[in-house]
Amino acid sequence: MNPQNPFQSPPANPYRPVPTAPLSPPPSEKKPVKSGGHLKTVLLVFFIFISVAALALLGYVYFEYTDLKNNVDEKISLAVASAEKETTEKLEAAFTEREKSPYLNFSGPTDYGELSFQYPKTWSVYVAKDANKGGDFEAYLNPGEVSPVSDSTINALRVIISTKSIEKVQEAYEKLVSKGTLTAEIKTINNESSTVYSGTLPNKLVGAAAVIKLRDKTAIIETDAEIFLEDFNQILETITYNL
Repeated sequence: MNPQNPFQSPPANPYRPVPTAPLSPPPSEKKPVKSGGHLKTVLLVFFIFISVAALALLGYVYFEYTDLKNNVDEKISLAVASAEKETTEKLEAAFTEREKSPYLNFSGPTDYGELSFQYPKTWSVYVAKDANKGGDFEAYLNPGEVSPVSDSTINALRVIISTKSIEKVQEAYEKLVSKGTLTAEIKTINNESSTVYSGTLPNKLVGAAAVIKLRDKTAIIETDAEIFLEDFNQILETITYNL
């Protein structure tokens, strides 16, 4: 047996484990993206909206049906009453118009141009100033009875023949036209051009007034309320006077 060389490397141990490289972790697995998730959410919201709308519509239809079913008699009665009222009003209006005929003739002082026109026979006439001794002429007309005469009381028609010139009379009206509370329109009356003012008049009443040159005087034909405008316009068409 040979002695071992102390400087010689010992023989390899056949049972010594061979080092191995560390195992690398497995590649991470990515979770698949659910592409249909957003679409399902949209469809769900849409379905909920449609369902709510359908329920609301169903509720409204049911309410209307119930209301109609429970109140059908009352609704029919109201409809009949409304139709009867409308028919009655039309008949009364037609009767009122028929009662105005035949129209009567109004004539002013002969010395003042004998201003004349036709008015409903259902109207009364009150002459406040007859101008027998000169001065202004004033007459008032109204259905039934004439209201007490004043600047603030309403009558269907005022007839004033003023001794003032037409230029002087028109000053008060033209001031209101410039302020926008009156409008002015030229109309042919007795084949002559005259001015008709509509709106808030100088006496603060809302109506219309025709200012007519009558020789050296001025005629003012006025209605104190808009409800008489139709009669007022008809009267203007019948006015005659001597030039």
